[in-house]
Amino acid sequence: MLDIKLIRSNPDFVKNGLQRRGRDYGKEIDEVLKIDQQRREINSEADKLRCEQNAANNEIVRMKKADQGTEEIMVRMKQISDLLKGLSKDIAELEESQNNLIYSLPNLPHESVPAGVDESENKEIRRWGEPRKFSFEPSSHWDLGAKLGIIDPVRAAKVVGSRFHYYIGLGSRLERAITNFYLDTHMKRGYKEIFSPFIANQASMLGTGQLPKFAEDMFKLEGLDYYLIPTAEIPLTNFHRDEVLTKDELPIKYCGYTACFRAEAGSAGKDTRGLIRQHQFNKVELVKFVSPESSYEELESLTNDAEHVLQLLGLPYRVISLCGGDLGANSAKTYDIEVWMPSYDRYVEISSCSNFEDFQARRANIKFKESAEEKAKLVHTLNGSGVAVGRTFAAILENFQNEDGSVDVPEVLRGYMQENVIAVSAQGPT
Repeated sequence: MLDIKLIRSNPDFVKNGLQRRGRDYGKEIDEVLKIDQQRREINSEADKLRCEQNAANNEIVRMKKADQGTEEIMVRMKQISDLLKGLSKDIAELEESQNNLIYSLPNLPHESVPAGVDESENKEIRRWGEPRKFSFEPSSHWDLGAKLGIIDPVRAAKVVGSRFHYYIGLGSRLERAITNFYLDTHMKRGYKEIFSPFIANQASMLGTGQLPKFAEDMFKLEGLDYYLIPTAEIPLTNFHRDEVLTKDELPIKYCGYTACFRAEAGSAGKDTRGLIRQHQFNKVELVKFVSPESSYEELESLTNDAEHVLQLLGLPYRVISLCGGDLGANSAKTYDIEVWMPSYDRYVEISSCSNFEDFQARRANIKFKESAEEKAKLVHTLNGSGVAVGRTFAAILENFQNEDGSVDVPEVLRGYMQENVIAVSAQGPT
């Protein structure tokens, strides 16, 4: 969330910064300031009453010692108490309204974020690898998966519904191999692995910014204060919620595998076939807690870590910097990594690496101290997919397919798979 002190002291800076996201947040900022002024005025009135209350308390003590009657002053004390109860209620209601408004505001884009209103104005930063030129018409990953008998959306739809898959035989082994390869590789680069819950409470969702803005895109457990997580970002970031870290501990780097669950609200008709947009999918996530002065260096490093696993797999990709209008609400700056998908004849997002600065840390109350004597400061949090496993699965099938319908297993996965190729002979149950 944005700092109310910043909004109060420099509202034009905040308005201009948010305008770079492609819409005007002036009315919301003005409403926050209006409520803030009302709350401060009532607080000032309450403070005056408390001073009067304290003075009256002292006067009552003096009067009782002097055997003087206190009936009149006690009447005033009762009036003050009643007034303070009413003012406290008013302050609480105004604070709730103000917080709800601030929670709905997105983060301020970093100055390096490209200007633009939608994804068409994102800026390509670099490419790695050349898309393969096939001597035959390449198949889609859903057709390849069906012919090889390694994924089955039909039976999954029978058991659950659309946008779910069974992974079968070598398909299951490939999914597991990708996950283990990602975790092992990231740990070699200094990340500590955490296996976390797949469920988080409302406070955790609020802490990382999924609530209230993205409530419709999550699965809530009926009758409980629990949500299925849409990404491991939630449990990994909230690992240090309401904690004060030390400067010596930073940067802290975590990686974790989780299943992820998304309602995909508003995505009707998009990527309805295959593994690109599922209600349940697997992902390895990277999360960092860093000092503010190093957070943009750490973003570059985080993005390089996500790129590294794709390079080892031999998958062509590009990195783009999201423009203000396409930037996620919580992020100050985001790089998307897009892998080449032959059946789409375009690059498709496989990782998103973001610096949230102190936006999440303020919500989740995650701080650090330079020393024991120093005042605690908010950390900067970063996260990135390291990377989406199902989309990697799809990219491997499409980029490494052969004319006979078989798929070569990338060399770095062969030790995990104990297979060099996935062929029709590996077909699962029918």
